[in-house]
Amino acid sequence: MSFKRKLFLAFSIVIILPMILVTISFVGIGGFVRSAGGRIPDYADLHNDKIFLVAMFISMLVILICTGILLVQWLKRSIFQPIKELDIAMNNIRDGNLEYMLQTKEKGEIGELYQNYEDMRLRLKESADEKLENEKNDRELISNISHDLKTPITSIKGYVEGLMDGVANTPEKQSKYLHTIYNKTNDMNNLINELTIYSKIDSNKIPYNFQRLNVSDYFADCVEEIGMDMESRGIKLNYSNLVSPATLIVADPEQLKRVINNIVSNSVKYMDKKDGRIDIRILDEQDSVRVEIEDNGKGISPRDIPNIFNRFFRADSARNSSKGGSGIGLSIVRKIIEDHGGYIWATSKLGVGTCMHFVIRKYHENNKAEKETVDGSASAGRHASHRKGGMI
Repeated sequence: MSFKRKLFLAFSIVIILPMILVTISFVGIGGFVRSAGGRIPDYADLHNDKIFLVAMFISMLVILICTGILLVQWLKRSIFQPIKELDIAMNNIRDGNLEYMLQTKEKGEIGELYQNYEDMRLRLKESADEKLENEKNDRELISNISHDLKTPITSIKGYVEGLMDGVANTPEKQSKYLHTIYNKTNDMNNLINELTIYSKIDSNKIPYNFQRLNVSDYFADCVEEIGMDMESRGIKLNYSNLVSPATLIVADPEQLKRVINNIVSNSVKYMDKKDGRIDIRILDEQDSVRVEIEDNGKGISPRDIPNIFNRFFRADSARNSSKGGSGIGLSIVRKIIEDHGGYIWATSKLGVGTCMHFVIRKYHENNKAEKETVDGSASAGRHASHRKGGMI
């Protein structure tokens, strides 16, 4: 019941109920006098009859007291008690207890007030839980980064000392040491790049410079660059391109290269076979281009596959503790692909390997939205979210 109805009902009780009860009392007393005297006394007789006046006064007083008590109890139960309970609940919120619940079957303003409190409590609890989760993830990220940076730095220091002390006394050993130092330096550079892009993801400020890219030329250059690193690591790289030489896509060349490098780095990190292999395939799917990057590494458990693109997720924590990994590489990959208007997924089999698939739309000359995306990407200060709207 709403406050307006309660107040109207209370007003009616205060005014009408005493009148009804007084009238009943008056009739009862009049009947008593009539039965006692055999006639109905007139106004002068009633006025002068002290017994009648005392009875009337006591009756009215009792009626008003009873009405007031009933009204106060009703108002206390229906208005003041809920407000007191709400005050207790707000004090719990103030003291940080977000588990205190308020439930009621009341309708009207009281019910809405309780519901608003519950909505506020749930939102605050969700924000607090999210904050705790973020703090936990940040601590884990710092720990992982410290591990990831310390490992290559220790290796680089050791190999440099070996070169300085003459341990690498043959050209072959020197070349091996230098290649190892180069690979460790690349690992550190990739980690720093991940951290840089991660900070921009949190603020949704990844800088994009969308361009029309020839698929064949672009991926051939990427594979050539990756091939040098794979050769130094003893991993075989296979490349096949099944799209037309004239096929174009709209993409940021730097960010798309980051996607490929992150996926390949992940494959290298968990490569457990001496004859390591990575296959990169470019496939034609009518209006889209699909890229597949497959390895013959350890593979991923089926229960972990749905989570691998989530930020900070690392499958098999025991394995990752030795391999390192910030847990943000694949989340960055998904963010970039989605900002390009595409989508990404993974297939894997434990002990056999993993294949990452992502799809990006082809560029069509008659597509006005794509033209606007390419032309507008040169404007300074444009963010990923704006351009994503232009791509779709």
